Amino acid sequence: MELFVQYEITDRVAYITMNRPEKRNALSAEMVTQLKVAVQKAEKDDSCKVVVLAATGEAFCAGADLGYLKQLQENSYEENLHDSRHLMELYKMIYLSSKVYISRIQGPAIAGGCGLASICDFSYAVPEAKFGYTEVRIGFIPAIVKVFLIRKIGEGKAREILLTGDVFSAEKAEKMGLINQVIPAENLNDFVHQFASKLCNVASGDSLALTKRMIAEVQNRTLDDALDYAAAENAEARAGADCKRGISAFLNKEKITW
Repeated sequence: MELFVQYEITDRVAYITMNRPEKRNALSAEMVTQLKVAVQKAEKDDSCKVVVLAATGEAFCAGADLGYLKQLQENSYEENLHDSRHLMELYKMIYLSSKVYISRIQGPAIAGGCGLASICDFSYAVPEAKFGYTEVRIGFIPAIVKVFLIRKIGEGKAREILLTGDVFSAEKAEKMGLINQVIPAENLNDFVHQFASKLCNVASGDSLALTKRMIAEVQNRTLDDALDYAAAENAEARAGADCKRGISAFLNKEKITW
């Protein structure tokens, strides 16, 4: 089996790197499988707190593989449903992961590739990167990705992106809130690693995981239910070892490194 995804740890940061540059890191069924394996590995890896999703070559991820799309046309509904859920599980695993995910975007992130950028907690891209959900232009739909995109940037901006199918610049992606910041190409790798290392050192792993979980959860609840849930989580967190350690350090004016 060809290896499309690399996994390595540096300074408590796990790097999951898509390595299929000749296909612009397109999402085939096997690529999705290998990404899921890497995400599961990072989730269980106590030696990492933050995960960087990266890619080799000129493109971050060009969306679905063309050969893969041809194959899907021959599938039954049940086969396509199974395959669709396969991709959905990858996005959901990253979105709900207890680890913080940062996408390091060195080139175009289109369709499903743009979806990967959308679901990460932080995304940084070079000025030359392009973004877009182009599915409607080939008679397809941006089905799974829009669930996460609407949560991230709101319905109005999501409609503009999804219904036009336009490809747009990294600068526009930043203005819309799709990515956090545009970084010069020569600085991108160092910037992302330093930011990831900073998160590892200044924030409790338990606190990061709980905060991520709550961000996802509160959006599914009514206001009163969300507030009750938040109050209960607040009370439970106060009894946690990390909270006790952090408050003790703060009160004693001690510097803490997590």
